[in-house]
Amino acid sequence: MSSPSPSSGPSLLVERANGVLTLTLNRPDVLNSFNADMARALQGALADAAADDTVRAVVLTGAGRGFCAGQDLAEALPRDGGPIPDIGEIVKTSYNPIIRAIRTLEKPVLCAVNGIAAGAGANLAFACDLTIAADSASFVESFAKLGLIPDTSGTFFVPRLVGLQRATGMFFLAEKMPANKAKEWGLIWDVVPSAELIATVTKLAEQLAAQATRGFGLTKRALNASFANGLDAQLDVEAQAMHEAGRTADYAEGVRAFLEKRAPVYQGK
Repeated sequence: MSSPSPSSGPSLLVERANGVLTLTLNRPDVLNSFNADMARALQGALADAAADDTVRAVVLTGAGRGFCAGQDLAEALPRDGGPIPDIGEIVKTSYNPIIRAIRTLEKPVLCAVNGIAAGAGANLAFACDLTIAADSASFVESFAKLGLIPDTSGTFFVPRLVGLQRATGMFFLAEKMPANKAKEWGLIWDVVPSAELIATVTKLAEQLAAQATRGFGLTKRALNASFANGLDAQLDVEAQAMHEAGRTADYAEGVRAFLEKRAPVYQGK
């Protein structure tokens, strides 16, 4: 969590280019820590991405020297001797809708971690489809320092990514983890030099956006289902997803391009 500090301007920057929607958390004076306004803005932008067929991939990153320092304490501490705010309600209204939107968005969601990712910021990064960090970035599950529990899907994704012992150590010890170690443990996809981060992630997002994104969406749906399913149920999910994939315009274009010995031109349909 970040200590309260003033912020001005839009809390979320939105840019569209080449089928990619780039969302930049924009409270750099508090390391892009979340307040209710930024959470609502991100929720709205993700909903727009889901409804807009011209958006084929999404990139999430942060302005300034940090990615996201978690919850802004300005909204999580008592004011003028009043009651303690219900942090569980903040989780329900701010973070849970964001994670649900990312995981149900049937388009690639890439995360470019440009600096510190702490608390909810770390778990937000871990919940994305492909996360790439700058070599100067780091992650910390900082909740234990405040007597809290990991939120923003941390207790779901982190043990599945690294195993129970490592997840427990991350949560209990709250030690800062450098980006290279996060990659080594399988928490993120890749690490690149800081100066190359945005260009690298943008290029990858544009590459994915030009591919058969309906297939990516169905693959993501199947991956989500695998967290709860046994083998038999998951085989049924795969069969149904393949049925849908085989009826897409992208599949038809892929077959035509193969037969005509040319590069396919996918529309994400």
